[in-house]
Amino acid sequence: MSEFKETFNSSLGKKLIMALTGLFLCTFLIVHVGGNALLFKNDDGYAFNMYANFLTHFPPIEVIAYILYAFILVHALYALILTVKNRKSRPVGYAVKASDNASWSSKNMGLLGSILFLFIVIHMGDFWYHYKFTNAVQFKEYRTDLSSGVTQSVEFVPKSADFEHSISTENNIEIVRVKDLHLRVAASFANPVYDIFYVIAMVAVSFHLLHGFQSAFRTLGWTHRKYTPIVEFIGTWFFAVIIPIAFALMPIVYYFKK
Repeated sequence: MSEFKETFNSSLGKKLIMALTGLFLCTFLIVHVGGNALLFKNDDGYAFNMYANFLTHFPPIEVIAYILYAFILVHALYALILTVKNRKSRPVGYAVKASDNASWSSKNMGLLGSILFLFIVIHMGDFWYHYKFTNAVQFKEYRTDLSSGVTQSVEFVPKSADFEHSISTENNIEIVRVKDLHLRVAASFANPVYDIFYVIAMVAVSFHLLHGFQSAFRTLGWTHRKYTPIVEFIGTWFFAVIIPIAFALMPIVYYFKK
């Protein structure tokens, strides 16, 4: 047990924790961008609000969510520890071996990570915290004709302050009442200052993942002449290009649709 503790207290152990938590957060980004893509549906927020309701009321997902929050904190904490330590010795990224020809992103992981951590705090405060713990989010009622599939929506005001959500059927009409997170998203993205900060954060995500995803595999020793080019391709085009662009499009589209 002492050897295990000693290993993870070493510089290599900290880098291993950074790599593992970082790869877990990468999987979260895939799920998150897929769920947020529902914002582009022209359904008055129905699909997105149902997605948000599912995430916050399905116990297994809630457990995973709190594990995610813990991983974000651990990843940020160990990044800070390694950055401070490396400043006192020599610049070292995720990988065990440093290079004099290191990329800009690898040399500025601390800066990129700080921007992302600030963004996450603001983003979660604006959406997750308000959705879960305040009455600042309004409700919406969706009425779907089960024979035609047509859905209409109206604002809904619950009679009880404890009301969370409900699904019922009356005369072949499905009635869904949920918190209208979509409305809050639209309101936030109507703010140009927030949108600019959001896009800057996505640029930071791009450069952070451009170095971090590939370096995590090198730190874990998962390198192979046949598979490393695939990892580099995925890290570059999927995580550093496609995912950040998909996220950045949301505030841009909503701003011009307002």
